[in-house]
Amino acid sequence: MKEKVAIQGFKGSFHQEAAEKYFGTDIEIAECLTFQQLVKAVSEGAADKGIMAIENFVAGSLLPNYSLLRDSDLQIEGEVFLRISQHLIALPEQSINNIREIQSHPMAIAQCDKFLHSLHDVKIVSTDDTALSARLISENNLKGVAAIASEKAAKIYGLKTIAKSIENNPNNYTRFVVIGKTQPAEISEVANKASIAFALQHKAGSLQKALSAFSRYGVNLTLLQSLPQVGSPWECYFHADLVFRHRDDFELAISALKQNTSYLKTFGIYKEANINRNQNEN
Repeated sequence: MKEKVAIQGFKGSFHQEAAEKYFGTDIEIAECLTFQQLVKAVSEGAADKGIMAIENFVAGSLLPNYSLLRDSDLQIEGEVFLRISQHLIALPEQSINNIREIQSHPMAIAQCDKFLHSLHDVKIVSTDDTALSARLISENNLKGVAAIASEKAAKIYGLKTIAKSIENNPNNYTRFVVIGKTQPAEISEVANKASIAFALQHKAGSLQKALSAFSRYGVNLTLLQSLPQVGSPWECYFHADLVFRHRDDFELAISALKQNTSYLKTFGIYKEANINRNQNEN
C-alpha cells in the first residue's frame, strides 16, 4: 500500500516535488489547500506523513508554520531542500506581450519581485498555490493571465513557459520538513539535528544564558527565529534548529537550557539533510 503524503497545494506544486524527492515517486499525494489542513490531515490520520515548507533562503521563514507545529502533537521526522526555479507560464498561444495579470502564491511572488517590477501595466494577484494558479488558467482558458509556477505544473496543465527562471537569486532553495507521529523510540540512531521552541524567563541576560547552553556542549545553532507570544506583550517564543555530534551532547544542552526557560518543546530529532543530495537518507 502506498504511503499517503499530505502537501500544501496541488499536483505540480513544489510541495509535490519535495515529497517525491524525499519519499520517491511511489506515493499517494493528499492535496491540502492550506497548511492548517495539512497538519489536520496528518494529525487525524487522513495522511501518513506531511511535508511542509518552513523557510526559503531568499524570502525568509514561513512564520505561521512554526506556530502550527508548536500547537500540534506532530514531530519533525526529516527535512529536504529543494532548488526552486520559478517560471512564468500561460496558455500555449500566449506570449509575454499578451499578459496583463500574473497570479501566484505570495512566496513565489516575493522570490520574483525583480522580474515583476520590470513589467508594465501588469496586475499581480496573490493566490493560495502556484500549481492551483496554473490549473485555473488551463481549466478556464484564461487569456492574458499567467502564473508563476514550476515546470512540472506547466507540463501537467498543458501550459507554455513564456519566461524561464525568473527568480531573483539562483541560490533559491526552500527547506521542507517532514512531519508525522514519530515516537521517541523510533528516532534513528544517525539523527544529528533537532528542532525546538522555548520561551525565556523575563530576566536580564536570559537569552545569553540560554544560548551558552548550546556552545558549552558543542551544539551548533543553525537557526534562531523569534515569534511573539500572543497575549503576552514583549515576550516571545524562540524556535531553534540545533546540529550535534552525539545525542548525549544535545540532551545535556537541553538539560542546561531548561534552567532558564519557562517553556520548552522538542519538535523532532532527525538526520540533517545535505542540500546537494537528491534524496534524504532515512
